Amino acid sequence: MKYKELGKTGMKVSRIGFGASSLGGVFHDFEEKRGIETVFTAIEAGINIIDVSPYYGYYKAETVLGKALKDIPRSKYYLSTKVGRYGEDGHNTWDYSARRVKESAYESMERLNIDYIDILNVHDIEFADLHQVVDETLPALMDLKREGVVRHIGCTDLQLENLQWVIEHTEEGTVESVLNFCHYCLNDDKLVDFLDFFEAHHVGVINASPFSMGLLTQRGAPAWHPAPESLKAVCSKAAAYCREKNYPIEKLAMQYAASNDRIASTVFSTTRPDNLLKNIQCMEEPIDEQLLKDVQNIIGDQRRVSWKNT
Repeated sequence: MKYKELGKTGMKVSRIGFGASSLGGVFHDFEEKRGIETVFTAIEAGINIIDVSPYYGYYKAETVLGKALKDIPRSKYYLSTKVGRYGEDGHNTWDYSARRVKESAYESMERLNIDYIDILNVHDIEFADLHQVVDETLPALMDLKREGVVRHIGCTDLQLENLQWVIEHTEEGTVESVLNFCHYCLNDDKLVDFLDFFEAHHVGVINASPFSMGLLTQRGAPAWHPAPESLKAVCSKAAAYCREKNYPIEKLAMQYAASNDRIASTVFSTTRPDNLLKNIQCMEEPIDEQLLKDVQNIIGDQRRVSWKNT
């Protein structure tokens, strides 16, 4: 496993990170025992960055992950969780107030069986008033950092422009990392356009959703996927082409998403130990450059076609 420093945090994170969203049953039902085993397998394989959120499964992901973490030495992993986005009974809720985010941090630590958080992110800032994020949310997280509850502060969003705006409007060094999803994968590499900016501000970059929330899988996008039908169609065509070449599109997608040395880590989620090990093994093999070109040609003018977060 390769490791790279995340910005100027001093944390050397694994090239592949474990996304715990699946532990909340976000994509499909799973067996809890197997999900916990997957966390153990990730750590044993050298993965040392775990990303979760109280929003995933409406607190379930943190709860299940916490059952695993209580039996794993704290020195073995960095834990990234989030504040601002929540929900229950099938309904999304958002609260970026200083009071709520401070409460949320302590609630997350209790669920996760930890006594500090390595990275606390403001979650999906496109749903927030960005001025509130700058003037209230981030200062609250700075308070937690001074108290030793939080070690580093980050922001996550689908929209890269929002991440840039917040960094530009806060004191240098406040935002130490960003997590962006679906913008460095086979069908969309927009994240590249922002790497110079993040590096200039010493902000570490985590890439998430290498399979573009299911678009880049043989199973295909789930019914709820917000991508336009035109993009879904070409991704389905690309998956079929890879299948013909006996080279699963998931393998190509994982290899490509984790190929940029300027990105510290690429996070993906699974509840299956065998699937996790298979994706790690992909990193040991060279990417098929010709197949990569063919797939990107199939995607064609749908490259960089995105969607609104939901």
